Amino acid sequence: MKVNIVTILLVLSVILLDSCEDFLDYSPKGTLTEDAALALENAEKLVNAAYAALGNDFWDRSITSMWVYGSVRSDDAYKGGGSVQDQFTINRFEQYNLTVPEITDYLPNTWTQLYALISRANFALTSLNSFTDAELPTRTTRIAEMRFLRAHAHFVGKLIWKRIPYIDETLTREQILETSNDALTSDELFNKIAEDFQFAIDNLPDIQTEVGRANKLAATAYLAKLRLYQAYTQNDVHTVTGIDAARLNEVVELTTEVINSGRYSLQPDFAENFLYGYDNGPESIFAIQYSINDGTAIGRLSMSTSLNYSLAPQYGCCWFHMPSQNMINAFATNANGLPKFDTFNDVVLGDADLVTNGVTVDPRIDHTVAIVGHPFKYDPNIVYDHSWERISALYGGFGNMKEQQAADCPCFKKVGPFYGSSKNIDIIRYADVLLMKAEALIELGRHDEALPLINEIRARANNSKERTKKLDGNYPSNFLIAEYVPGANITWDQATARKALQWERRLEFAMESPRFFDLVRWGIAAETLNAYLAVEKTRRSFLSSAVFTKGRDEYYPIPQREINYSKGLYKQNPGY
Repeated sequence: MKVNIVTILLVLSVILLDSCEDFLDYSPKGTLTEDAALALENAEKLVNAAYAALGNDFWDRSITSMWVYGSVRSDDAYKGGGSVQDQFTINRFEQYNLTVPEITDYLPNTWTQLYALISRANFALTSLNSFTDAELPTRTTRIAEMRFLRAHAHFVGKLIWKRIPYIDETLTREQILETSNDALTSDELFNKIAEDFQFAIDNLPDIQTEVGRANKLAATAYLAKLRLYQAYTQNDVHTVTGIDAARLNEVVELTTEVINSGRYSLQPDFAENFLYGYDNGPESIFAIQYSINDGTAIGRLSMSTSLNYSLAPQYGCCWFHMPSQNMINAFATNANGLPKFDTFNDVVLGDADLVTNGVTVDPRIDHTVAIVGHPFKYDPNIVYDHSWERISALYGGFGNMKEQQAADCPCFKKVGPFYGSSKNIDIIRYADVLLMKAEALIELGRHDEALPLINEIRARANNSKERTKKLDGNYPSNFLIAEYVPGANITWDQATARKALQWERRLEFAMESPRFFDLVRWGIAAETLNAYLAVEKTRRSFLSSAVFTKGRDEYYPIPQREINYSKGLYKQNPGY
């Protein structure tokens, strides 16, 4: 699949969107007529074109890495860069200052990227629906793949905006123009997206011969994710009003199917999720595929995190997406190797604390955060240094690790002043499935059943220390992590289990972007983020005016451009 998507360039022109037009107002362009594009010999190419749209990322329009929308927006990370003004739009996201009519290009571009993917999937479906299985033996499978991709795009849009128009291949141009973003209730929209995932479950094979294509278990895991979000019911101003037990039971059933399949497992070492050479491993359930040296000008590279490399000699730009002090402190553990749930932020961890004989910390800190004197990207000959930072007095003296690749990686390529990588981006990995099931069990009052799932994640973290060693053979930090043992190191009731689950999700997926969306799902975004800001303002002056407004900031504003284009048919989210 990584190489095959390059062939789609022959037909991409028939479905690309003009950058100055809205996604709802496009027409096929290029040398191929629409009839030719829909011909049998082009059906598979249209499918590949839809897959290609998955990876059409750039930092100001990414639908792959969501670091701008989900990480900087949360308590996990600062914007970073050379100043508050640098990429000022991201500063608006970080400050919860989105009340201006249009936020430059980020949100409109992301909207366009998502609906370009939906449009490509629908265009492929129109082609596939015009043939029989006899004419195209792969037809049913490809239809299921396209519905999976369409569901993915709608789901991402729903996480960002909550209210979006659902567009499928059955709608005429006139019907599309008459479809509002509030035509469906939130629950109805979830169910429409779920229908696509369910069709994929019913019609996809267990195993695809080409990596990168969606399979039945990927659709099963994704439907579980959707049902988990849907279980937390919200009112019109985004307050969580209840948790639907029936939806939680669906999550348990769906995740159990994935777990019991035996097809997936945790990578033995946490590092392997973030290193080139381990793509499509046992933990990767669905990933966006990238390539390099594939015959195209720069390769099929991911550019969504291009701003986030440091000023190290092997890089040179631009030091965005910096870990927050709050998140760094969250990795501290107590004498029993457990999180300091209520006191973690009382002590500020700095260079002198994060050393071999320093404070005890969860090993995942050295997989997530670049720390002075510690090996960078698991190379003991290259250690992180403060000289790599642009303005540490503003954004702190740490760097990020997970999304960066070593400069000598075969996956790495300099593109102008920026950087691209052919390292896959995982959309769902097995650790997420384990924790989704654990979360559903805890909210169903079955927290004892959730315990081994959470402990499985913690055991893997404990076994993920060897790659972090320094040149002298010592661990760079004082690692101490333990599994939860009720009656010995913890009282395992529902409230504590919920806290442990939420903590585990934060550390496991730190700097990977789900944090903000988790907080919104749980209904604790306002209290968590305002408590974070109250303390962080004393550490970082650029946050002095930041405040999260409950009932507004859980979702982003609908791009004004889309409201204007729809002639007011689209409705703005509350508070904007």
